[in-house]
Amino acid sequence: MKYKKLWLGFLAVIVGSFAVLGYYGSEIYREAPPIPKQVVTASGKVIFTQEDIQDGQNVWQSIGGQELGSIWGHGAYVAPDWSAEWLHKEALYFVNVWAQQEKGVPYDELDEELQAMLQARLQKQIRANTYNPATGVLTISDLRAEAIADVSAHYTALFTDDPALAEHRDAYAMADNTVKDPERMRKLNAFFFWTSWACITERPGQAITYTNNWPADKLVGNEPSSYLIIWTGFSVIILIAGVGLLAYYYASNKEDEIDHSKLPKQDPLLGLKATPSMKATLKYIWIVTALIVVQVTLGVVTAHYGVEGQALYGFPLADYLPYSITRTWHVQLAIFWIATSWLATGLYIAPAVSGYEPKFQKLGVDFLFICLLIIVAGSLAGQWYGVMQKLGYGENFWFGHQGYEYVDLGRFWQIFLLVGLFLWLGLMVRAIMPAFKNDVEGRHLLGMFLISSAAIAIFYASGLMWGQHTNLAIAEYWRWWVVHLWVEGFFEVFATVVIAFLFVRMGLLETKMATATVLFSTIIFLFGGIIGTFHHLYFSGTPTSVMALGATFSALEVVPLVLIGFEAYHNLEISRATQWIKAYKWPIYCFIAVAFWNLVGAGVFGFVINPPIALYYMQGLNTTPVHAHTALFGVYGMLGIGLMLFVVKCLSARRRWKDGVISFAFWSINIGLMLMVLISVLPIGLLQTWASVEYGLWYARSMEFMQTDTMEILRWLRVVGDTIFAGGVVALAWFIIGLKTGWSLEEDTDVSLEDYPSSEVKKEAKS
Repeated sequence: MKYKKLWLGFLAVIVGSFAVLGYYGSEIYREAPPIPKQVVTASGKVIFTQEDIQDGQNVWQSIGGQELGSIWGHGAYVAPDWSAEWLHKEALYFVNVWAQQEKGVPYDELDEELQAMLQARLQKQIRANTYNPATGVLTISDLRAEAIADVSAHYTALFTDDPALAEHRDAYAMADNTVKDPERMRKLNAFFFWTSWACITERPGQAITYTNNWPADKLVGNEPSSYLIIWTGFSVIILIAGVGLLAYYYASNKEDEIDHSKLPKQDPLLGLKATPSMKATLKYIWIVTALIVVQVTLGVVTAHYGVEGQALYGFPLADYLPYSITRTWHVQLAIFWIATSWLATGLYIAPAVSGYEPKFQKLGVDFLFICLLIIVAGSLAGQWYGVMQKLGYGENFWFGHQGYEYVDLGRFWQIFLLVGLFLWLGLMVRAIMPAFKNDVEGRHLLGMFLISSAAIAIFYASGLMWGQHTNLAIAEYWRWWVVHLWVEGFFEVFATVVIAFLFVRMGLLETKMATATVLFSTIIFLFGGIIGTFHHLYFSGTPTSVMALGATFSALEVVPLVLIGFEAYHNLEISRATQWIKAYKWPIYCFIAVAFWNLVGAGVFGFVINPPIALYYMQGLNTTPVHAHTALFGVYGMLGIGLMLFVVKCLSARRRWKDGVISFAFWSINIGLMLMVLISVLPIGLLQTWASVEYGLWYARSMEFMQTDTMEILRWLRVVGDTIFAGGVVALAWFIIGLKTGWSLEEDTDVSLEDYPSSEVKKEAKS
């Protein structure tokens, strides 16, 4: 009964938050930018059909989608945002034609008064909503049809192999003949036009576009609306109020300092006998280590494409591994190795907690391992075939490249992975259920463990909610269910529970305190985190109500991170509590690093871009990868490494580690990550933000701005942080391998004979 209020609070947050998420999700369905059945000129000529636009979306997905440039600000950062650039080029065609007709000179050579007149004429024509919902026909002027043809010709030359645009392809890290078929190219242009049309067309009865006036472009009249200003101010007020309330709670419920007299005198894990299934998780660690090295190597190659376009120190790598593939694999492998590390930890902990090894548990662990290998290899191969244009629209959707960042793998591989996650859940449940009968005090913590495990399996299924021709606004809604709720949400809950379990199992935390802390932390995190999903959707064809909710609740997401220093200090105290706990120094240091990056990466760098007015100018700029790298790797990656180190330490609790290599790995990874951000990616993002505010997103992502000497120097400076970071990753792999070969271990083979002198343990240690 003492946990009743916490459980009721947890239930209220889950039910209430998902009710809001579902209701406003239905509003997104209702108010998504329509895909016209036909795009027709005033003179009756059909320019595009609905099928052209939908097939064009599939072409865009097949070439890498959000891994090559971006749409509506979501995607990669080297090439332009295609929706923003198309819109600006189309607008320039209008005003240049009018300037030539009226004064015989280009628009740029007109005086300010005439420019303002043409700009007003342009906005009146281009912002008008001429879509007829009754017939499904979008009517455009003949001049706009000419503009579409002009921009289409430019993109056709860019995406094929026109020598005149070779410099652009090099600047955008695009391979020659990215699109090999002329008909595919025509349909890709249809999709680009539709995405830009949504950016400039005002919603019926409103003075705001489908994308809430995004992207910033003064020429077409896209400037921040009053909604952005109001909800930005409100989000800051909510943040301050939330921090104040949580600070009061912490002050009034201050935890007692660690009572050293109650801590175990010896390592409790020395007496833990690993079951066959627990030992079988070791192979997961080897794969995680290999995937980290490959993923970071691909990250180095992807970053280098930013300075050498289509080559790797002169070698024409883009002919075999184009940028869109290396970036896809870099992102996808990050998800794979982090998830695999966490899944392995769960498989290890379940029998350790219950003390029960179900029949055929090891067989299940081995079978799941094989399935994961097939999913990784199969999905990566399918993505390569898709980007190299070797698959049709349907085949690419099912087995190739879906084009959505973080959910790039084909639908077949998605389903396969979902089945694997439910298999993992089944293995977890059957191993841990006996603990419910034996551990009355720990049932609440076990319950949270199972709930978070079930959520990991269930919420990945939201990635199946869009189809091959789903409206992009709706697909984005569901994609962020995966990226935000699955990765950032319930994996976070799972991690909190797992760390609590580890400390309880080691006698460093009381079960009662750990349970209350986990429940309270989960309530606070999910209260802002679930509805906070909407902060990704401000400008993705959603109504303004989504912006209001996203701004408010994303501010609340930051609240618990502001006080994350308490967690870091607590973990540091634990690492120094007893002599034997020092053997777990590096896993615990990884947890401390997680707390640091939670504050800096998720908190500071996250809130910098979250308020509507900030994201209006920053969406699609390098300020986003600042947050992505420090939050994804800094928080989830370091946690994955920490859990991996904890498992291998538990499996060989009596062996001392040499500190040299693992110390170098830990500090190099964290220092390298910080330098990568501070001396390269962040300065680039801030300069782009200035350009976006001053001129518009189209300019901030343009070749003219991104290829200046200053930006080139800043991109090369990333080598410093990347090299230190990569050196740390190699050292980590070397250390993990050394645990098997012996070079990472001290010469003594048993630390338990003096401190844990039972004859049974001595016998087992010697064997």
